[in-house]
Amino acid sequence: MDSTKKRSTLSWVLEFAGMNKSSYILSIVFATISVLAGFVPYFYVAKIVRSLIDGERDMRFFLTQCVIISCCWLVNKAFHSISTTLSHRATFGVLAEIRRRLTKKLSLMPLGDVLEDSSGSYKNIIVERVDSIETTLAHIIPEMISNAVVPIGILVIMFTINWKLTLLSLISVPLGLIFYSLMMVGSEESFNNTIVKTKALNDTAVEYINGIEVIKAFGKTKTSYEKFIVAAKEGADCFIEWMRRCNLWQNLALTLLPAQLLTLLPFAGLFYMQGKIDGTDAMLLIILTLGLVSPFMVVAGHMDNLKKTGSIIAEATSILGKRELIRPEIMNKKPLDNTIEFNDVHFGYNENEVLHGVNLTIKEGTVNALVGPSGSGKSTIAKLIASFWDPDRGSVTYGGVSIKDIPLADYNKNIAYVSQDNYLFDETVMENIRMGNPNASDEEVIRAAKACGCHDFIMNLEKGYDTKTGGAGGHLSGGERQRISIARAMLKNAPVVILDEATAYTDPENEALVQRSVAKLIAGRTLIVIAHRLSTIASADQIFVIDDGNVVAKGTQEELLKESPLYREMWEAHISSKDSEVA
Repeated sequence: MDSTKKRSTLSWVLEFAGMNKSSYILSIVFATISVLAGFVPYFYVAKIVRSLIDGERDMRFFLTQCVIISCCWLVNKAFHSISTTLSHRATFGVLAEIRRRLTKKLSLMPLGDVLEDSSGSYKNIIVERVDSIETTLAHIIPEMISNAVVPIGILVIMFTINWKLTLLSLISVPLGLIFYSLMMVGSEESFNNTIVKTKALNDTAVEYINGIEVIKAFGKTKTSYEKFIVAAKEGADCFIEWMRRCNLWQNLALTLLPAQLLTLLPFAGLFYMQGKIDGTDAMLLIILTLGLVSPFMVVAGHMDNLKKTGSIIAEATSILGKRELIRPEIMNKKPLDNTIEFNDVHFGYNENEVLHGVNLTIKEGTVNALVGPSGSGKSTIAKLIASFWDPDRGSVTYGGVSIKDIPLADYNKNIAYVSQDNYLFDETVMENIRMGNPNASDEEVIRAAKACGCHDFIMNLEKGYDTKTGGAGGHLSGGERQRISIARAMLKNAPVVILDEATAYTDPENEALVQRSVAKLIAGRTLIVIAHRLSTIASADQIFVIDDGNVVAKGTQEELLKESPLYREMWEAHISSKDSEVA
């Protein structure tokens, strides 16, 4: 949203900080005291030098000054440590809050919007990119502010001693800033280029790793690896070229910015010989100038990091600004039953409309099937029922209430959705099934697994129900993952169950077992099935034939074989396919 783009990085950081704002404020206070404590010794060194010039020989006096300098050094280090601890505590709170908001946002966004970007891109922002700003946030807020305040105080003191010499000592600063400005020319484009190339590298790496099995199976190792190598080289070259272009100007800037003594020393000597300044004040100006350089360079060194942080915060907040599924917080009208209706539903991905005025009714407690050619819109209808998206036009109602008027958490409790590409977490089989109902006992989990025909193969695994499934369920076959996912959905005990080609990876024997098990478990529930084998849905109470985003026919198996040419053609193709398999 536009409002998110206009806000400053600091305002976002303070919002993310929440209750940790006080830690940042205290961190700044302690950092300022630390810098001041580090600055005070310069006065005492000047006092020692003046006393030596004046002929002071009392060692107790010098010892006292040294003790004060030592105390200031201890305060400087101690308060710097406290400041850094406080700022790190606040920063880790900020990073945690950013990640919490981003992950929550993804759960509230329409699924289509989430899928527009690769998982590698989201992972890069939420994990690596957010993590990379930790050092900057932990140090830049206390150190930059405190180190910006102290040089101002030093300059005020220097001007009160001799404003002409102070101005002469600063001649190198504008020259250094000119070279610094030349270094920054084109930095916006260069920085954006590094972001694009880094994202491309991250996406290519994720694609390469996830597809390594297919790459090897089809002999595409060389071409796929070359794609990764090109992305890696471009990811490195964009930084190298940027740094190469900046090297000269950066070195000149870093040489001139702290070079106040180049002009101060000769002019201070000239003023001293002309009697315009005494030796003590000249010495004090030289010492103060040395104290001016260090904080100034710390501030200058943070500028690039500050810009980088702003860019990363902008990336994160751009996700937070994306549209959400708008749902109320409280249920205002309770659904009468579990009947689902589509009323003139239009829906499209981006600008391509997929559903063109769909009307259908799925009655409570019935078995319903969606069939049709590939790409006809079957899965889109199922996902609209599951509230993964909202219709562009028309309405989807549940029990007579628009799903837009039902809180998302309440609606999700009523829907169990199982697709052909189900994700298992890198947990045990037991915990993956239990995710359908976190309060379920081990016995209830095992009962659901047995009902879905999972128990036997689970017990043959190395550790049975305690076997880790691996990342995305990679240690199991596709059919095993699907059956576990079905068991998870059944354990949820939702009144509406959607099986979106959920048995696509199972063999015919196991598919028949799963179908029989599902039939027992859905007693009294509403079942919506998308199946590629029409024989498995032949006994459905109602079959909807979908073609090119429209419901072209509906009825029972017998009715459709008589009245729908498309369904009859699909059925005959299915039967002939089964006959060829038997042969």
